[in-house]
Amino acid sequence: MRIAVPAEGEGGLQSTVSHHFGRCPFFVITEVEDGQITAHERIENPFYAAHQPGQVPAFIHAQGIDLMLVGGMGQRAVAFFSSFGIEVCSGAAGTVENAVQAWLDGQLQGFEPCAESVRHAGQHGHGHHEHHHDHDHVRRHGQGHPDRAGDTPADDDRSEGEA
Repeated sequence: MRIAVPAEGEGGLQSTVSHHFGRCPFFVITEVEDGQITAHERIENPFYAAHQPGQVPAFIHAQGIDLMLVGGMGQRAVAFFSSFGIEVCSGAAGTVENAVQAWLDGQLQGFEPCAESVRHAGQHGHGHHEHHHDHDHVRRHGQGHPDRAGDTPADDDRSEGEA
């Protein structure tokens, strides 16, 4: 499985997760097998200076990515990634390595739009937005994923209503 994470610096797995996937200077691409990071590479974001809706998702698709792990993202961007068959998971924070490991451990699951994205979409009728803010929410313990070591629905120790 190939996972892309927007990154602020050139430090690979030790780079900080960027809070704006389209305006990050780099993406760190990780290869994951059997619940472990087996390889990684840093690539430059060709749309760092400016991008149009859909350009970054198309670029990520061209890299053979299965999962986009982000701090947050608007609904329109998620729709672009989904149209390419790329899953989006929000709530990533800290280093790239920690974010990928949190996903592998089942601590990050699914997509939840950030509050500003929801507010912006309600004001303007769409989900694409340009802003910088801190996405430090984490959705925990969703359904199991086959690339996560030991991740099964039985691992979820919360009641169903605690999502």
